[in-house]
Amino acid sequence: MIENARSLNIVAGLVLIVGIVYILGPLYLTLATASQSYEFMLRNGLAWYPGDQFFANAAHIFTETHIPIQMFNSLVVAFGDAFATCVLSLLSAYAIVYFRVRWAGVAFALILATIMLPIEIRVITTYQMASNVFSPVNALLDVTGLNGLITEYFGAPVKLEWSVLNTHFGLIAPLVAHGTGTFLFRQFFLTLPKDLFKAARMDGAGPIRFLFDILLPLSRTSFAALFVLTFLSGWTQYLWPLVAASTSDMQTAVVGLARLVPDSEGEIPDFPMIMAGAVIVSIIPLAMIALLQRYLVQGLALTEK
Repeated sequence: MIENARSLNIVAGLVLIVGIVYILGPLYLTLATASQSYEFMLRNGLAWYPGDQFFANAAHIFTETHIPIQMFNSLVVAFGDAFATCVLSLLSAYAIVYFRVRWAGVAFALILATIMLPIEIRVITTYQMASNVFSPVNALLDVTGLNGLITEYFGAPVKLEWSVLNTHFGLIAPLVAHGTGTFLFRQFFLTLPKDLFKAARMDGAGPIRFLFDILLPLSRTSFAALFVLTFLSGWTQYLWPLVAASTSDMQTAVVGLARLVPDSEGEIPDFPMIMAGAVIVSIIPLAMIALLQRYLVQGLALTEK
């Protein structure tokens, strides 16, 4: 029996239209405001129709602000975070699933615990570690009394110093400490046939060849999906770059956009220029999504077959 679902389709269509307007409305307002002048905004507020000043506002962003170099920093941080997270997650999940690792369950539980401790919660301790990577070694030398012996024989204690603040490595490394990728790859590996690894060994494939020739091609969709998610997370990261980078040339584009808002309370921000900067900053992540989307679609098509 075929039911008459016309009314349900109409309601579903209306809900879809409302959702699209709710999502695309702020984006349209951003684009329209970015194409107006500062004087127009002072007279009329945020614009609801496009103007002809977008390229002028964009030129001001590229010539009068630090957004270009900050976009490069964001690209380095996002790509480094995405690549390192994907590689480490793939290897850790591979070891947990296909190797007889003692206490593998405990290790996986500790990895999952990092999901409950995002960098926003551990920002103080992360900053302390980034300010001196060797601080645990110094503390260990003090607690064990080795520094006392070293002082007695050499006249001065050992104090190792290595700060990664205001460096790309310091911006990337704390973001990689996250267990989402390991969880994603582990769940995918568990869905594969258990005899796949044994069959590969019977054909003479070792663990490394099995990883690169069999497991990695099968994980292409998961790899691309995790890469997109971590790239977007690294690109939109705000708190850690704000804390770890004290100079404008090392801060990221999201922090740079926030810096465009004046500190004085009486001054009205140049919203057209800020909106133009937001549009420019959004181009790279949108291009990355468009670039990897075909790999996601191809991987899903192969999975369905």
